[in-house]
Amino acid sequence: MAVLLLACFALALVPNHLGAAPAAPGFSVKIFDSNATLDSRDLIGKSVLVVRFQASYCKPCGREATAFSRLVDRYHSRGVEFIAFHVQDTVADTRRFIRSHRVTYPVALDPKLIIGNRFGFRGTPYTVVVDRKGEMVAQIHGVSALNRLPKILDELVREPRPS
Repeated sequence: MAVLLLACFALALVPNHLGAAPAAPGFSVKIFDSNATLDSRDLIGKSVLVVRFQASYCKPCGREATAFSRLVDRYHSRGVEFIAFHVQDTVADTRRFIRSHRVTYPVALDPKLIIGNRFGFRGTPYTVVVDRKGEMVAQIHGVSALNRLPKILDELVREPRPS
């Protein structure tokens, strides 16, 4: 029985690459302090998408912001797009977070958790990886995302683009 429980727990931690991943909800958002917009549906078939939910009041989010920027620098040229949603945050607090942590990745506001709830948000930090087929292949709650993302992204950028 203990072995079965351990196996189930281990499987819960592994990204889903068996074809049964749920479809990611589509969204179109204005990028914070910019005229640019991002429509997730435009990325299907072209890019892997990393969606990060963070907040100015989330201490781990602040500690991870620089490392997350390094991931963006490492993977953007390899066909991975990134966006962070600031949840339940004000414009002023989001702007302060971006400046104080020197955020280099696109940020959008989700003050009422409209997009967050569609992605299964349960608290910050929360990271979702969407493959080129538009499927949510990894949902990572907590600070372990930065340790797990390189392996997941390396695998996904090697996969051929869907036809």
